[in-house]
This record gives sequence, structure tokens and C-alpha cells, in this order.
Amino acid sequence: MHSKRVLKNTAAEADQFRFRAAIAFACVLVGVLGLGLWYFRLQVWEHDDYAMRSEQNRVKLRPVVPGRGLIYDRQGRILADNVPAFRIEVTPSEAGDSEKWLPQLARVIALTPEDIARFEVERKATRGFKPIVLKLRVSDAEVAAFAVDRWRFPGVELVSYLNRRYPYGELLAHVIGYVGRIDTKDQETMGRNGVLTHTGKTGLERSYEEQLRGQIGYEQIETNVDGRPIRQVGHVPAKPGADLRLSIDLDLQRAMVTAFGDMDGSAVAVDPRTGEVLGMVSLPSYDSNMFVNGISSANYKAINEDPSRPQFNRNVLGGGPPGSTMKPFMALAGLDSGTRRAEDRTLSTGEFHLAGQKRGYRDSHGGGHGWVDLRESIAQSVNTYYYKLALDMGIDKVDTYMTRYGFGQKTGIDLLGENIGILPSPAWKAKRNKKEGWYPGETVIAGIGQGYWVVTALQLARGTAAIANGGNLQQLHLVREIRTGYESPWVPKVLQPTTRITDNPAHLQAVHEGMESTIHGSRGTARVMARGAPYRMAGKTGTAQKVSRKGNVSMNPHSLPFHLRHQALFVGYAPADNPTIAVAVVVEHGGYGGSTAAPIARKIFDAWLLGKMPEPEPAKPGTAPEVAPLAGAAGAPADADAAAAPGAQVTTPDASQPVPVAVNGAWAAAVAVANARVAAQPGHTPQILQRPEMRRPAWPGYTPDEDARGEPVRSDDALIEPDVDPEPEADTAPSTEPRR
Repeated sequence: MHSKRVLKNTAAEADQFRFRAAIAFACVLVGVLGLGLWYFRLQVWEHDDYAMRSEQNRVKLRPVVPGRGLIYDRQGRILADNVPAFRIEVTPSEAGDSEKWLPQLARVIALTPEDIARFEVERKATRGFKPIVLKLRVSDAEVAAFAVDRWRFPGVELVSYLNRRYPYGELLAHVIGYVGRIDTKDQETMGRNGVLTHTGKTGLERSYEEQLRGQIGYEQIETNVDGRPIRQVGHVPAKPGADLRLSIDLDLQRAMVTAFGDMDGSAVAVDPRTGEVLGMVSLPSYDSNMFVNGISSANYKAINEDPSRPQFNRNVLGGGPPGSTMKPFMALAGLDSGTRRAEDRTLSTGEFHLAGQKRGYRDSHGGGHGWVDLRESIAQSVNTYYYKLALDMGIDKVDTYMTRYGFGQKTGIDLLGENIGILPSPAWKAKRNKKEGWYPGETVIAGIGQGYWVVTALQLARGTAAIANGGNLQQLHLVREIRTGYESPWVPKVLQPTTRITDNPAHLQAVHEGMESTIHGSRGTARVMARGAPYRMAGKTGTAQKVSRKGNVSMNPHSLPFHLRHQALFVGYAPADNPTIAVAVVVEHGGYGGSTAAPIARKIFDAWLLGKMPEPEPAKPGTAPEVAPLAGAAGAPADADAAAAPGAQVTTPDASQPVPVAVNGAWAAAVAVANARVAAQPGHTPQILQRPEMRRPAWPGYTPDEDARGEPVRSDDALIEPDVDPEPEADTAPSTEPRR
């Protein structure tokens, strides 16, 4: 059987080949067209985008940190500046295992355990490609040593920056504050982008952080294939932070610190005409430079364990009973409310009683002061006058007028966290203790600044300035002017509008006369202040109790244990006829206001009005070192260390020549010299020389050494002797006595 032979169909094969070829050609054509369109897209449609990406591979943006704004005093002397410094930054992804390179780097650059621990914490919380600061403030010797061995440490860079410096450290720590390293909390709350390393932590540095910080700039840096910079091809300049000119006078600030000696406390001096703070001290203080780049554990422990609490700003965060310094305000409230006239007289027998109570509220003199009017009640600090006045007014009316005088509210000072204090009232007590009512005895002691009262030195200074300037309650402020660039003009700080504490000048005059008699009157509690003064002053002493008397036994605060001694206070202003300064002084554990706080105020007045700097007290063993003299200050020794040496001869340099003085370290000498030049400029003369009319003779009959009865001058204030906890009343008393 023969198989069939299949003949080849040439035509069908040709058709099949042509069909396949057409499909292949179409695919190639589509591919070529697609590739052409893709190239067209790359070269034409998206040219700009890819060109920019290419440029970014070659050009990198490097942030430029702006210079932090400077802070000056009212005379233009630098209080906070920036100095060039270097820091070590590490990029973990490039540096590799830290256990290998860290020990080697520690042989070149001194690294503390705190530096290493902080780096390890940040390394674990930060992405590996982001630089981390290992050490701030590298010394010049370490910079040179690292430059030689830099090739051994890939990913470790030496970066230049501006370091914050405070030439007068302890002198202004509670005013200026300090900047510190940005931590995790700062990054969360302030939205940091990792460029800035420091932020304001306390004081004005924190309050004006936004203005002082400035705006970050950028540099366009061309790099090679290894990422090394070759040249700068463009930049967006950083905008420096704004400069601040304070109302603080550096010389007065130093005088206030010196006037306290080794005592703790606080003081505020203001210009009653403007509300400018001329000086503000809280003692003891601390060196703010320690916190800039991270304080050591030993120093931090020493500050925290100090029982005097150096970091506690007593003016802003503190407060306590004002004692008799409230009497001028109570007197004004009595006049404004119509409860009293200036001529009305009250009999002081030595003890005041509430109806139905056996325990009395006593005066400083056992036999009383006799009949006294408003002026004498202020001058002699007669408690009975104010016991009865507060009772007649009622606590609600007292609360209303004290609010008008600025108590129980912020003064407007440009520092964060200001304490508003406590203005005692039934409403305030009800929030604190709903079960206990308000008792008449609490009204009585409120009239003399005891009981629930909590008042800050800032509030006392503000209220006293309002009495001095004719009744204008002004916003207190530290920053006087701001400028946004070196060549920009200084712009005055915008302030809140003033309010009136009274519309009756006669009432203010009566209070003023009483405060003037406190110092210049024959029976004033602060007449020791007037000795040798070529100008007249007005003021009021105060003594705030920490412990109560036992029964009828009188108590001398100087015989008490130190921690239980009373607070000594003084408020006042000068010159009395045209005030240019008002002060509030609080001395912790000082005893009597007239013998402790008033002499400090006199030294402050002399420094401001006469240019007379107080003499520092001899240093006692174990006490903190004295604040170094300011450059160019009259009478300041040319060498602070030499001046401290036994038997050293202190020379008085020519005020017209700059004198380098070691202020908080030798590194501040340059700033001290610059400040000396400013201090020597024409016009920087004591106010008393500018205004000779401020010199006034003492009043006729003024006898500073003995009073009208021939008795020695009594310099202590009218101390509150009765127990400030009133006895329970017969029918309404609770089971326990109210506490202060």
C-alpha cells in the first residue's frame, strides 16, 4: 500500500510569513514609537524636573544657622553675646560601630560620660543619616588635634557655630536666663527641624525666643562624587535674631546685689514715670553659663541641693505676706472708699479687741501710740488704725480696692510664669475650703498684710510706683526697645495702657506725706535711712511674721532660729518731690524691715541718684564669692583678684579710660573693656549731677540720732505681735482655727 504524498503549498507559506513579518514589524514599530515617546517625555515634557534632580545630586543644600540676637543694658553694654566655637557632630550611618571609633576619638577629644550617654540616647532615637552632636564647645587644642587625625574618623565632623555667652553670669541670671540644648520635649512642643541646637530655657531668653532666634538660611554647595564640598554656587542668607535693649542698668544691678551682702532675698527697682525695671535681683543666684552646653552632674546636684534655692526666681515665682508695706494702700483705700478722712483719728491703746473675743491684736508699743491720723498711722506703722479700718471697710471692699492697685494679678513683666499671688477674700477662701466661712478676725489681720496674703516684690514695686507717679498703674517691663537688624532703628516696646488707682490727688498727697514722714519724721519707723541724705525719700517698712507669739509674750525676731525669722520688707521712692526710682526690697529671715530692708533701699537710692556704689562687705568663710566689679565703675579695682588679697592697695582708675576687669572669667575681659568705653561716653553721669534741683536740705527740726522725746532712734518696724490666727467666735467658730 502506497502512502499519499503531501505537496508543499508555497503560496500559503508565503502568506503566513508575510503575516508574521507584519506582526513583528508592527511590534518593532510600536516599540520604537514608544521609546521615542519615552525619550521625548524625558527630554521635553519632564526636562525641568529631571534637570533639577540631576542638579540636586551635584548641589546640596546646607542650612545656615542665624546669629542669635544680642541683649544690651540701657547704656548699650552687652549682657548676652555670641562667640565663635566648634562642636563635634557624628553621622552614625557613616561612622559605623561606635564601640570601635568612640574609644579612639576619646583619646583625641576629651569626652565626659555625660557626652557619651547623651550621644547614645540620641543615636537610638534618631535616623542614622542625621548628624548628632557628640560634644559642644571643643577647645582650640582639641580642634588642632582632631584636624590631624580627622581621616581616621569617617562620619565625624568638626562644625563651627556661635556659642551663647553671658559676661555677667550670676549678676543677671534671673533676668536674662539662659539658652540650653534642645531636648526631645523641645522638639515635640516647638517643632524643631534638627538645624538649631539651642533654645531659650529661662528668663528673657525664653520669653523672647521667637525674636532672638532669627530665621534659618541655606547655602548651595557643589560636591564631588564622594559628596565632598567643592564650592558654593548660591545661598539664601540667614536672618539674624532681633536685638533687645533692656531698661536694666548694669551699675544699679551690681549695687543692688552688693547692698544685700550675704543675705538672701529679692529687690525690684523701677522708674515710676515709665514702668521700666531698672534693676531686679533674686539672691542667691547662679552662673547661667554653666547651662549653655549642658551642666555637669556635680554642679547640677550642688545647685539643686542648696537649701537657698539659687535657681528659684523670687521676684517672679515667689511671694509672701507683705506685712505693713500694705498700709499705704489700705490708707488710700480708706480715703477713696469714703470710710476715712485723712484728718480722722483713731486711738491706739496698744491692743485692739473684737467684740466677744479675749485675745487682742497688738501694736508695736505696749502702751499704744495714742491718737493718730492717717499720716501718723503710716509713719509710725500703727496696727490698730488698720485693724479698725479693715473692719469698717469690710473684706469685700478691701478686695475691690486692692485689685485696683494691682494685687492679685500679673504686673505684665516680660518673664514667663509670673505668680499672681493671693488677694484674700471670702470668694477665694470658699474655693479653698467650702466648709469654713470667713471670720472677722481674718479681715482684721488682712488690714496689716498678714493672714492669707501672698504678694510678690514686683506687685509691691508696681503699686508703689503708682503712688509715686500720681496714680498711674503701669505695666512693668524689662525690654525697652527692639531692633530687627544691626542697621535697623530701635523700636520701643508696645505696652499695655495704664490705669488709674485713684482720681483724687488729695488722697494720694496724704498717703505720700505719711510715707515721707516714715523716713524723715521724728517718729518714723525708717528714719535711720535719712542720715546724711542730700535728697528726701518716701517709703514704708514691713515685717511679715513666720511664727506667732505665745500668749502675751513679746518676741524678738532676731532671737529666733534663722529659718523662723520674719521677712523684712521695704517699699519706697525718691526723690520724694519728683521720683525717678521706686523700690521694693524683701529680705528673707531679715527680722525687722526698718533695720534690715530699709538700709538696703537707701544704698539702692544712693547708687541711682548719687552714683555712689555701696561698699561690699568682707567675705565670710564658706560664703559664695562676691560679684566681680563692673568695668569702668568708679572705685572698681583694676585687678579683682589683687583687690581681694590681704593688704592690697585699691586704686581708683580714670573713668574715662577702659579698664579690663575679670568678670566671671578672663574670657569676658574683651566685653568688659567694650562696656567701659560705653560707660565713659559723655552724658553717663549720676542723675544728681544732672539735676541739681534734687538736692534739698533736711526738714527743720530733723534729728536723725534721737526722736522728739530724746529717745534713741528706733529703726525696727511695727512688728505684729498678736497671734495671727484669731480666736473662734462663740457661736460661729469651727472646730479648728483658720491657718495662715
